Amino acid sequence: MVDGVKALIFDVFGTVVDWRGSVARLAAEFARKHDLPEANWDRFARDWRNLYQPSMQRVRSGELPFTKLDVLHRMNLAEIAPQYGFGDLSEEALDELNLVWHQLSPWPDSVEGLTLLKSRYIIGTHSNGNIALMVNMAKNGGLPWDVILGAEVVRQSKPVPATYDRCCDALGLSPSEVMMTAAHNNDLAAARARGLKTGFVARTDEYGPGQTKDLEVSEAWDVVASDFVELARKMGC
Repeated sequence: MVDGVKALIFDVFGTVVDWRGSVARLAAEFARKHDLPEANWDRFARDWRNLYQPSMQRVRSGELPFTKLDVLHRMNLAEIAPQYGFGDLSEEALDELNLVWHQLSPWPDSVEGLTLLKSRYIIGTHSNGNIALMVNMAKNGGLPWDVILGAEVVRQSKPVPATYDRCCDALGLSPSEVMMTAAHNNDLAAARARGLKTGFVARTDEYGPGQTKDLEVSEAWDVVASDFVELARKMGC
């Protein structure tokens, strides 16, 4: 347990939910529904996700105004759609496909671990996902958040320092009373630089068998756990 912590805020994509497996599965279902040819849907999921950081950087740099992640996902889908047989689909069909991000499945330990943590702490998101995306994902996956925080609330995206500051302020807590929890070392480094406590949970299958990053800690984070249930136990739940 880390003394003084009253709330845990979580990165979501990759930390709480399995975006790669979920998008691949849902894209395959979508393709069958629309009589589209088979494709490597795991690669499709990774290709779509790989456009995420470049599009977010366009927002951070000021090239684009603050833009909800749903909109960025839709822009990125239009870019890769022709490669996977979606090029001739209607705009309405592509809008439907874009909503797979609202249906991502939690990792097997996520709901149990979050429920344990919720018995003792405030738990919430700190994600670059927009509010509707986070709420629908929570409803679909049974994620028991107390609060939805993140990019849309503060109108900036991680890892901009102000995002961490404003999430703590929204909770009425000092940074030392809040633990940022993520499967990504860079997210935790940005949080620690703003005075937050840090919790690391490795998700070694986030990107599939070839994953090379975030397989282990890069710094001595305050808590390191194998999954959310172990995290809850280490936090005294």
